Amino acid sequence: MQKRTRSILDELNAISASRRDRSALVESRATHVIEGAINLINHIRETYDPETAGELERRLLNSIRSQDTSKFMRGIRKVKNENQ
Repeated sequence: MQKRTRSILDELNAISASRRDRSALVESRATHVIEGAINLINHIRETYDPETAGELERRLLNSIRSQDTSKFMRGIRKVKNENQ
């Protein structure tokens, strides 16, 4: 008889779903996303001049608000083209 095996991700998802309620899951994911965004903004501020950093921060927030990643990507491409 062949035993059906589950992937490690299936196992982790099963554990996660059974141990947490939905609000805790949302809280955890939101915390990670917010911390990642803060780290990204700090990296942008360290990497670019204040004017460019401000423009990229604005585009990042507008992209999140409008759920459209292309707005931020256009800003990055624009900066790349200006620096070439």
